[in-house]
Amino acid sequence: MPRVVKMVRCIGLVLSTLDARAAWAQDVPLTPADVVAPVRPAPRSGGQDVQIGFFGGMFGGSPSLFQPYSLVDGSGSHFAGLDIGYDRHVRPHITIGATADLAFVAAPMVAAAFDETPTVFGSLRGRLSYTRQAWRATATGGFAWTRDQITVTNTATDAVFARRVGWTAGAGLERTLTSAWRLNVGYLYARFGAADFGAFAEAPTTPTLSMQQLRVGLSYALTGSGFGDEKRLPIAPLDLSGWAVHGQLTFVSQYATPFRAPYRGTNSLDPNAGRQTADVTLYLGRRLWEGAALWINPEIDQGFGLSNTLGAAGFTSGEAYKLGYSYPYARVPRAFVQQTINLGGLPATVDSGLNQFAGTRTANRLVVTVGKFSVSDLFDTISYAHDPRNDFLNWTLIDAGTFDYAADAWGFTYGAALEWYQYAWTARAGLFDLSNVPNSPDLDSTFSQNQFVYELDHRHAINTLTGKIALVGFVTRGRMGRFDDAVALARITGEPANIAAVRRYNTRPGANLNFEQQLSSNVGVFGRAGLADGSLEPYEFTDVDRTLSAGVSVTGTRWGRSGDTLAVAAVINNIIGSHRAFLNAGGLGILVGDGQLPHPGTERIVETYYRLSLGSWQITADYQFIVNPAYNRDRGPVSALALRLHTQF
Repeated sequence: MPRVVKMVRCIGLVLSTLDARAAWAQDVPLTPADVVAPVRPAPRSGGQDVQIGFFGGMFGGSPSLFQPYSLVDGSGSHFAGLDIGYDRHVRPHITIGATADLAFVAAPMVAAAFDETPTVFGSLRGRLSYTRQAWRATATGGFAWTRDQITVTNTATDAVFARRVGWTAGAGLERTLTSAWRLNVGYLYARFGAADFGAFAEAPTTPTLSMQQLRVGLSYALTGSGFGDEKRLPIAPLDLSGWAVHGQLTFVSQYATPFRAPYRGTNSLDPNAGRQTADVTLYLGRRLWEGAALWINPEIDQGFGLSNTLGAAGFTSGEAYKLGYSYPYARVPRAFVQQTINLGGLPATVDSGLNQFAGTRTANRLVVTVGKFSVSDLFDTISYAHDPRNDFLNWTLIDAGTFDYAADAWGFTYGAALEWYQYAWTARAGLFDLSNVPNSPDLDSTFSQNQFVYELDHRHAINTLTGKIALVGFVTRGRMGRFDDAVALARITGEPANIAAVRRYNTRPGANLNFEQQLSSNVGVFGRAGLADGSLEPYEFTDVDRTLSAGVSVTGTRWGRSGDTLAVAAVINNIIGSHRAFLNAGGLGILVGDGQLPHPGTERIVETYYRLSLGSWQITADYQFIVNPAYNRDRGPVSALALRLHTQF
């Protein structure tokens, strides 16, 4: 209960801050429209509108549903979801309507000796609202349901799922931010009936289940007939008086065609198999003081990579994490503060974008980033090959395959980075937390295992055609095993090589060069070359000791489609002899391990894509050809086809 009181106070503080906007200090000039949220007249009778929204919050109830949030692995009783609503204005201040929502809880779950936890829940509710200027109060109620997972430890049966149905009621308060955007807070109580848990029927399941939800959300009015004939599709970002909201949605479907596979190991890629991934992200920003901003990115993810993201060192989809779930789940992959300190030089205008406020900055500056984010957000970036939502998909094309950057199984970590921009040069350095063990979903809570990352890049122009070259390096300090030790132990025991059995505190360095260069206003080339200490196991990213990649990207201006892109790239990945011996002895890497490797070879990949721009949507057809997947000449070659849908605002 104290946590609920604290959250209510925080919500009250946010709402009061919205009304105190005239006192906010900004680092860019504001217009009167920026400072004062528009106060709309009461909607006319008969008007109607449709809204979509993104919300999040925390829940509790019976039986002991509440679990505190964990900074280490992101677990806890919090959720995020999507909703759609319809309103009809029957009186100048009275609105009736309906809303449907779907919420997804955090993953992974924390299981007790007996544990029942909702994985997905939703409702279909009617609502009655009273509007006064920029405020709206709402009462709501209707039908609710939940899909629960029940787990009993020390049993032979895996966790099972069952659905409960029931009713829900609650109330909320909404604040108009612009003619389309609204901030809302609310409370819902739901009560569900009994469920059939089959194999766990004898477990101490609760006959009924109650749930309390405290929500904070943003909604966007797709139509504006309640206030006039405004048309608002597609969704416009919110950038209002020190607040910013952007979003993205990406769906990837990928299929590996049949290929030669004479034997299969634990980490082998499966032929003739397909998988899908989907994610929805909000980018919520708040200016703090001059040059500083707080960004939080709640996200809903779902799906798996091919073969559960296994089978190739250069894995086929950067949208696939090392963990997958068949149902959507909520996470907060990024939550960080970024401070920019201008040091002089030519000023430049910065457009509003994902995790970026509009404004100005000087050429010479310091940028400090602290919190939870991805190391690859700042390091080893190439504008043509770094974003699996917009350009290439292969892991070893969007980053150097040897760049074994600190991360949990989703690719994010806690840390701090400093960037110094001075004329054409930029120096970056950062210290980041490693996973508690290599390739783990949980970060090291003691920070005793960590990684230092550095980068030095130089930007240049050749006859107005811009380019960049950069040196990126890392030093990982943590408990890692040597491949020679694992192979020697396997010879003694007669068991497959086990790297976990020989782990001890070690230091693993690595470095890579990257470059990009415009050849014309429509054509750019890029490449990377990297190496890492191959005697020790990679800690976080993938199984690559040596890598070389290059590619070309062409915009569609040449054929009258300026928003389209055609690109092709190739990458060669390799491992050293002790690493190959480990895999041949039955060892398992992060992504590879066929149980044997009698005929090793370099892993060679070619990827090409065409990205078609259709208004605010992008549709991409992608093809990858992989020779010697997982360094195994007995398997493949593999053809992987993908279709990607993406939009952002």
